Amino acid sequence: MEERGKGSVGTAGDVYSHSRLSAFERCPRKFQYRYLWKIPAEGESIEGFVGKRVHEVLERLHRVSEQHGAPSLPKVLWRFQQMFAEAYDASRVRIARQGTPLDFYRELGEQCLANYYREHYPFDRDETLALEEHVSFDLDGSGSYAVQGFVDRIARTRDGAIEIQDYKTSARVPSQAQADEDRQLALYQIGVGARFGAHRPVRLVWRYLRQRRTLVSTRTPEQLAELAGQTRALIDRIRSETLFEARPSALCRWCEYREGCPASPERRADRPAYAPRGACRPEAPVQPAPLALMF
Repeated sequence: MEERGKGSVGTAGDVYSHSRLSAFERCPRKFQYRYLWKIPAEGESIEGFVGKRVHEVLERLHRVSEQHGAPSLPKVLWRFQQMFAEAYDASRVRIARQGTPLDFYRELGEQCLANYYREHYPFDRDETLALEEHVSFDLDGSGSYAVQGFVDRIARTRDGAIEIQDYKTSARVPSQAQADEDRQLALYQIGVGARFGAHRPVRLVWRYLRQRRTLVSTRTPEQLAELAGQTRALIDRIRSETLFEARPSALCRWCEYREGCPASPERRADRPAYAPRGACRPEAPVQPAPLALMF
C-alpha cells in the first residue's frame, strides 16, 4: 500500500479485510497506527493469544482425524498445553483484567476444546473441504475493492449444503438478529461461493466454544449484493478519511497501542508520540505453518 500523505489510506488497489474494516469503524486512530503507519503492535491480549492457540489445535484436530482417526481428548488437551507454553511470552501477552491468573486462561482454552471435542467426536458428521482457507476476491470485478480473509473451516454437510464455519472463544454470544447482520462470514460467502457453493445452499455457522452454542444464518443473493455495496461504500469512506480521530472506549484497555496513543487513559508519559514509519506496502497473506499430522 502506497501512502499518499499523512491522511491518505493509499491506492485503489489496497486489500481490505473484515478486521481492517472493523478497526476503522471502532477507532480510526488505531486503523491509522496499524494499517497506514505500520506501527508494530505492542504485544497482544491474553484473549487473542488463547483464541489463536485454540484455532491452531482445532485445525490440527481435523487434519489428524481425516488421515489417522480422531485422537483422544487427553492428547488434544496435551497438545494445547504444549503449544500454549511454547508460544507464551509474559513480556508481550497482556492480561488486562488485573488479578486474573494465567491458569484461568489456559483452563479456558482447554474448556473450549473439550466442549468442541465432546460435541463433534468422532468428527465425521460432515466433510471438510478446507481449513484455514485464504480467500481473496474483488467486490466489483475491477480490482478496485479487493478483500481477503481466512475461513476457519469449510465443510459439506450430509444434506449437500456448504457451511462456512467460524470458531469463537469470546465470552459473549450475540443474538440471532446480530448474526443475521454479521459482515465477516457473509463476505467470505462472496469469496468462496463460486468455488465451493455454486448451486448449493450455503450456511454461515458460528461455534461459540465456551458456551457450546451454535448460531446459523443464511444470505440471499440480494443480501450479498447489498453487503458488497455497503462494503464498497465503507472502503470509499476510509480512502477519503483525513483526520483518523480516536474513539476512546472500554476497549482501550485491550488496545495494543494504548501506551502511546494520546487519547488512551493508559498513555505512558515517557513514550514518544507515534509517527509514520515511511511508505507502506501491501500486506502479504499470512500463510499458516505446516502442521505435523500427529498429536
